[in-house]
Amino acid sequence: MSKTTEPCCPSVREERLTIKQAENLAAGFAALSDPVRLRLFSLVAAAGEICACDLVGPLGKSQPTISHHLKSLYEAGLVTRERRGTWIWYSIAVGRLDQLQEALR
Repeated sequence: MSKTTEPCCPSVREERLTIKQAENLAAGFAALSDPVRLRLFSLVAAAGEICACDLVGPLGKSQPTISHHLKSLYEAGLVTRERRGTWIWYSIAVGRLDQLQEALR
């Protein structure tokens, strides 16, 4: 999926989406449709930047489960990641979030 911050789609209230635009938006919304991923996204957003190691406790899920959901958010372009030694740090992909918000305006 696209991880760019360039505009992907018009507002659904202003014009019809192309198939490609609809697929792009659907991938982002689908990633956020899972309650665990939505909570993860919220935790990352609230922290600004957070280590994956700090996300296990607040959600009460196993590390592999957290990693799976973070991967889904990353593949949908909703979070960015940076490896620092053993751990991966996550932050919100603001441009992608803006794309989803703009499509609903």
